[in-house]
Amino acid sequence: MEFVDKFNRNIRLTNERWKHIADTHPELKNLLNELSGALKEPEIVKNSANNEDVVLFYRFYEHIYKGKYMCVVVKLNEKLIITAYITDRIKRGDVIWTKI
Repeated sequence: MEFVDKFNRNIRLTNERWKHIADTHPELKNLLNELSGALKEPEIVKNSANNEDVVLFYRFYEHIYKGKYMCVVVKLNEKLIITAYITDRIKRGDVIWTKI
């Protein structure tokens, strides 16, 4: 699969990575549109505090557990989604872009 991010880059989601996401975070199996939305229309984009090649895209969704963030983790040098998960907080790291 392929998605377009906020910065108009094509970002890949391989079958292996989707299987990893679905296996480790089964609550995401039916949230592929939200994953795409977090990439295309995030509320905040941050650099990973642990890996300079990794960027985290966050978008808040009211309908996910009565209000949680979808976080999509992208390895930029490969333009590859490495994981995604639901969270109630935004991790530390330098802000690249923010909606507000």
